[in-house]
Amino acid sequence: MVENKMKKALDTLKKEGIRITPQRHAVLEYLLESETHPTADDIYKALEEKFPNMSVATVYNNLRALRNVGLIRELTYGDDSSRFDCNMTEHYHIMCEDCGKIVDFHYPPLDEVESLAEKVTGFEVSHHRMELYGICNDCKKALV
Repeated sequence: MVENKMKKALDTLKKEGIRITPQRHAVLEYLLESETHPTADDIYKALEEKFPNMSVATVYNNLRALRNVGLIRELTYGDDSSRFDCNMTEHYHIMCEDCGKIVDFHYPPLDEVESLAEKVTGFEVSHHRMELYGICNDCKKALV
């Protein structure tokens, strides 16, 4: 599954004329294999042993390039560190208020809400985002 996604992503980068450097490949591979919605710092720390000369700025530049061609999403939640998501399907997130873990969950897109918002406000809706917050199972178990 990851191999198919990687091939499609590399094809997209080639089509967009973006060089596929070893670092860019590694960042993309890490994101495709990750289910944790990592920060740029998380990615840097995970790859620094393999790429000791790579800087955090290089990670950010690669993330920006991947985001700009639509291969990843940047998730911002009001804190200083963006998180990155390779899952480009319509889905939502639930976040643990204790440890910060973010988990994907799928629910039919809320197209009716967008349509209603347009009718009520006169806005042209481009997209929406729904976030849920709570305590994950691991943190609940730690409280017991």
